Amino acid sequence: MTTFRGAFALSKEEVNNATPPGTATLVEHLEWAASQQDHDEIRLVPQPSSDPADPLNLPMWRKAVMLFCMSVHPFVVNFTSASISSALPIYAASPIFGLPPKPFSKLTYFAAVNILMLGFSNLWWVPLANTFGRRPVVLISLLLLIFSSMWAGLTTSFNSLLAARLFMGIGGGPADAVSPDVVGEIFFVHQRGRAMAIYTVFLTLGSLIGGVAGGYIVSSMGLSWIHWMNVLLSAIAFVLCLFFQAETLFDRPQWLNALESSDGKDTIERKEALTSTASQPPPSSYPPYTYMKSLRLITYRPGLGRKLLAPYKAMRLPGVWLISGWYAGLVGLIVSISVVGSQLMAAPPYLWGQNVGLINVGGIIGALLGCVYTYLVADWTTKRTATRNTHGYAEPEARLVTALPALFIATAGALVFGFVGQNPSPLGWVGLQFGLGMVAFGLMQAPSVGFNYLIESYTSIAGDCFVAVTSARAVVSFAWTFFVGDWIHHDGTAEAFGIFGMLMGVFALATIPVLIWGKRLRIWTAKWVPEGTAQ
Repeated sequence: MTTFRGAFALSKEEVNNATPPGTATLVEHLEWAASQQDHDEIRLVPQPSSDPADPLNLPMWRKAVMLFCMSVHPFVVNFTSASISSALPIYAASPIFGLPPKPFSKLTYFAAVNILMLGFSNLWWVPLANTFGRRPVVLISLLLLIFSSMWAGLTTSFNSLLAARLFMGIGGGPADAVSPDVVGEIFFVHQRGRAMAIYTVFLTLGSLIGGVAGGYIVSSMGLSWIHWMNVLLSAIAFVLCLFFQAETLFDRPQWLNALESSDGKDTIERKEALTSTASQPPPSSYPPYTYMKSLRLITYRPGLGRKLLAPYKAMRLPGVWLISGWYAGLVGLIVSISVVGSQLMAAPPYLWGQNVGLINVGGIIGALLGCVYTYLVADWTTKRTATRNTHGYAEPEARLVTALPALFIATAGALVFGFVGQNPSPLGWVGLQFGLGMVAFGLMQAPSVGFNYLIESYTSIAGDCFVAVTSARAVVSFAWTFFVGDWIHHDGTAEAFGIFGMLMGVFALATIPVLIWGKRLRIWTAKWVPEGTAQ
């Protein structure tokens, strides 16, 4: 085991040759004996087993359908979370439940408690998913989301609606931690960047489209219908996952891990690359893996008590703190802007009325541009750095390069939104939209790049890392949403979003040390990362 001092005392050559958790041979530098020409081939990482139940062996059409299901899941959850934001000015201007309107700052509690539980609920959802399987956790949580949304639609008091929103947050939690884990379990390293970009754009658009739709639903159909729309969408997500989500909790053979980090530099006499799976049992030695078998509801793994403690242990890892800062800051900004933006648009000189949700259009454009950027660049940077590496190693830190420019754009977006909001003008909505779009562009990097970094650096405990990240996001988003209404009322948007932007800038700058010394940190923390799959 290497100490912190020992990891930083290693020479550059020793670090380059090291294979801590996360370092894997992605590119094999092959030399044809006949022509003496170099040739690079992409290697499958993780190495798939011969077992047809291995999620990496699923046919591509099934992976695509599962990616769609795991992307619809966070879209629906974030729609249900954010759709109430653009309805808050309507709640504030009209009596609800037969009582006088409540101050806007009190109504933001509907968003705050939901966001808090979206993160904290994963403290038990992820250990349960690592014990009983991904499918039952996703399906049970969606049922909870359906019934708590029905509760919200039928409620007749402020406190009851607040409690319903809390349980909606609990039901939505796995969308942020279990779903990305599933995506990471079915795709190879050289495919994950694009897959996570698709997941992330659905996640982000759920919040933004929900923010647009909420005001129209309430103004045209009534306050309760915003919750019945949530019931409908949650039911659709449940049906999709029930029939198409395969169980991906799989015990990968330990000896395959050594193959992933082995040096792939070989000289071969023929043009076919030698496969590293020759010593595996043939697929015929395994029982048939039918479609119905892939939909099993229980896959038990012992050790629930140990798994409940695992997320706290994951907080020892520097990479977890980095991605926590990204995600907490970016989601906190998006949620705060969604809440505050509708309030600004309902006031002079804008007076947008039921159209206040259109403030999120800029965010939708920014998210789509961020998706295109990540989709095109994320996997390319990983493959390029692996090709240039002497051993063909793929290092997780290569992905962070993609995120850095977008994080600084998001920081600038927070400042733009704050200062334009402080100085309203007839055309000020353009600046507000532009600021939100910049933040949404940056938000695309947190799950698509950041979660990939965690999956690749800490594969066996990726779910526990997600719990730590979503919990940090929950605390920051809750605090910002809870206090932002009163803060802006007293001091204006420039101060609030200026401080938010400063914090986001700090989180972005923290990426640079990890880019430089990230592999040394992984060498130091290797003793805390068990080999294999989910523990």
